[in-house]
Amino acid sequence: MKADSERRDTDKGSIGDAASVDDAAATDGSASRDDAVSDDERDALLSIAHGAVVTSGGISFQRGLSVWIELVLTRGLGPELYGVYAFGWRLTTMLLRFANMGANMTLQRDIPAFADDPDRQRRVLGLSYATTAATVFALAVAIGLSANWIDEATISHPTFPRALRLFAVLLILIAFVQLHATALKAALSANGEVLLNRILRPGLRLLSAVAAIALGYSVVGVVGVLVVAFGVLAVTAYPATVRVTGIRPSFSFRGFQSEARHFYDHAIPSALSGIGALLRTRVDVILIGVFLSATAAGIYNVVLVLVGIAAIPLYAFNQLMPPVASDLYSSGRIGTLNDVYRTVTRLVVTTTVPLLAVLAVFGQELLAVFGPTFSRGYGVLLVFLAGRFVGNAVGATGILLSMTNNHYPKMILEWFLAVTNLVLTYLFVLEFGLIGAALGTSVAIAVQNLLQVLLLRRFEGLWPFHPTFLKPLGAGLGMVGVMAVVRTVFDGALAVGVGTVAGLVVFLALLVAFGINPRDRLVVDGLVDQYRYVMGAKLAELR
Repeated sequence: MKADSERRDTDKGSIGDAASVDDAAATDGSASRDDAVSDDERDALLSIAHGAVVTSGGISFQRGLSVWIELVLTRGLGPELYGVYAFGWRLTTMLLRFANMGANMTLQRDIPAFADDPDRQRRVLGLSYATTAATVFALAVAIGLSANWIDEATISHPTFPRALRLFAVLLILIAFVQLHATALKAALSANGEVLLNRILRPGLRLLSAVAAIALGYSVVGVVGVLVVAFGVLAVTAYPATVRVTGIRPSFSFRGFQSEARHFYDHAIPSALSGIGALLRTRVDVILIGVFLSATAAGIYNVVLVLVGIAAIPLYAFNQLMPPVASDLYSSGRIGTLNDVYRTVTRLVVTTTVPLLAVLAVFGQELLAVFGPTFSRGYGVLLVFLAGRFVGNAVGATGILLSMTNNHYPKMILEWFLAVTNLVLTYLFVLEFGLIGAALGTSVAIAVQNLLQVLLLRRFEGLWPFHPTFLKPLGAGLGMVGVMAVVRTVFDGALAVGVGTVAGLVVFLALLVAFGINPRDRLVVDGLVDQYRYVMGAKLAELR
């Protein structure tokens, strides 16, 4: 802690400078203060922004495919059987949160931190694969043995036990695909991570769903086709990952003991945080399965798919935040880290607001695309959007706590709120039904993120908020007003199309009228120059 305190003391000037630049931006949106931005901050911002551009395209593609996947399955299976699939899929994705026993966060911390020590990088990667294998196989066996009991305790459907055993096999395969992607991310290969995790994964799911439905398969057949597809991906992606990262995992016992101690000191608290986060954010899925019907589980899953669209900006800008934050923190550049954190969070808010506005105003029409039964989830959608806004508005709080070695306080907070969420969601589901599940989870997400901001402020002096955040919020209100008017004039898909276009025009016009922050402009200009240079070089090669 003493070393951390010294790092903060030596970099206080940078934090003060960041505040002054943002103050200037708040009073004069057209002012140019690029000279106040250090080279370190400029490089970090452009690296994160480039990762966000690549990732947002990949995630948008992924979310688009996810919508098509759910459309194919809801139409092909019907509300009840789709609910069986959705409940099994959600259980699988929940278990993926800690299927590698915290190796994902540790890998993202240590690969950039050990850039000058390739042997340690290889040992860390080897430990990650070994830990993932041990954990995920144990989980899969436990699921397979308890499939009948899980079915009786939850949705009680005759096809669910067989489907759940196949989901257990699928869990193993996706866990390794996810670890390949994490290794690419830790090595700052945004393109590789996006290709594997955001394009190939959902692409295979869509192809598998279409093929299974075309062949007349039911739930068990759909999951079986997924197992085959992901088995091929897990095997073929490994050599590609090693080639791109340049790091081949080492399973040698040499130096294993000391490395394992360092590795698990971070990985185990991260895993426990993941379990706490799981209970905090997805206990609602379990309670819906216990107290409500398979159809309710299907409705809830479709709502979560739409809410996932609003999470795109946060995931995109957080793509390269872990290695960048680890590098800045380990080298003592805390002030620069704060500057980056504030700017990135403001960019997340700016890109989140229009997505939330469209989903809130036209949510009922969007849900109806999946079938008339799913329109019942509109109230659930609105509750989740409120929680999603708070989660996006605080930025990379969880990542920064882990990258600044505050993983133990994070773990304690996760578990405290997990218990709180379990109690609240249980009471809300019994009292309010489906919307109660969303209410309990959204409250827990909001409280969690706000408390994590306070922890970052307390331990590291990092603080993301600034009055300039009000500009995109004001523009968002104008966008909502325009879309609400359009909704009274048009109906259905026409209202969504016309309203979205008109709303975006108003949002951008108001944003420009309020003034663009100089740091935000620096990021945009830097990316434009970078891509112009790359495109020019490519055109020159073609000539």
